[in-house]
Amino acid sequence: GEKISDDRRLVTETSAESLARALAVCEHGVRVGDIGHAIQSYAESRGCSVVRDFVGHGIGRVFHEEPAITHYGREGTGAKLVRGMCFTIEPMINGGDWRSKVLKDGWTAVTPDGKPSAQFEHTIALVGDGIEILTALPDDPIALRAKELGAKVLWPQLG
Repeated sequence: GEKISDDRRLVTETSAESLARALAVCEHGVRVGDIGHAIQSYAESRGCSVVRDFVGHGIGRVFHEEPAITHYGREGTGAKLVRGMCFTIEPMINGGDWRSKVLKDGWTAVTPDGKPSAQFEHTIALVGDGIEILTALPDDPIALRAKELGAKVLWPQLG
């Protein structure tokens, strides 16, 4: 097969690990800024940046609803997460500048500097003393990594 370039491998691995680190901090009482900080601090430590134009979102009676789950931020800031919430975390990590632009088709997002970008996403529900990762299968590598990092994953049964 075709060899993946080092810069593309870097943003792909960083995006996956950023999501795992975000899942690991999710529990009742944490704030949106705690999620964003987990993503941003890891991505920037790897020389990458976090796109600010797109966010995760709550899911309820409407598909995209509050709270907005920013993928950058400061610990202890933003909306407080409570049991029963369902939301997405979908960090987009760039190999260069954090900016993005949407093409004329109104859907395709690209990096203006031409650097690679990668995104992974999961939908979670805060339940009991942990999280249910609604979009993960039992062998999901990001969910397994989140559990290694301390995520209290109640579903799926991982491993």
